[in-house]
Amino acid sequence: MTKIDGRDAKTAAQQIDQSLQRLQTDHIDLLQFHEVIRMNDPERIFAQGGGMEAAVKAREAGKVRFIGFTGHKSAHKHMLKVADQHQFKFDSVQMPLNVMDAHYESFAEIVLPMAQQRHIGVLGMKPMGDSILLKSGKVNAIECLRYTLSLPTSVVITGCQSMKDLQQAIDLGRSFKPLTESERAALLGKTAEVAKNGQFELYKTSTQFDGTTHNPQWLG
Repeated sequence: MTKIDGRDAKTAAQQIDQSLQRLQTDHIDLLQFHEVIRMNDPERIFAQGGGMEAAVKAREAGKVRFIGFTGHKSAHKHMLKVADQHQFKFDSVQMPLNVMDAHYESFAEIVLPMAQQRHIGVLGMKPMGDSILLKSGKVNAIECLRYTLSLPTSVVITGCQSMKDLQQAIDLGRSFKPLTESERAALLGKTAEVAKNGQFELYKTSTQFDGTTHNPQWLG
């Protein structure tokens, strides 16, 4: 899998080829438009001469098998609706899914059902919010991972900064059991107050994680 930021066809095509060169391959399974975080990103991508033209051409040429998009702000719903208008079906969508997301501008409540209705693969990311959720003192890593793994996702992406983190993820994967309704309710109950304004979801409420805000040239 690789991601591109290019919103116009020329920039997107260059980034696709650059990724193939860096990965030393002639094709990739999944290409995702990265950081769809502005409300005009969908229109730019789907415009005549937009990035989607390059992605579709790459797919037709055998360079790409599937096309998706990512983001961590509130543009996902709009992106899916614009895709519908262009009669385009995404293969995947990547979004933050975690126990605090449920309380503030929730991807799980707003976007996840839309993806399910369209039979789009769901990549859940930030189960611990880049570890920031843990700083709340309300949840631990295992609770965070179990919560996200219990949602209807295709895969959950978790960062591993040490062998200990990796082993923790492996052990949980091997022993995983979905949360019961009472366990889920308990987690949501103890995170409700601290999560209600997004203070621990900085990828939603700040520009700290917005690579294309700090590097607008990547958009083309």
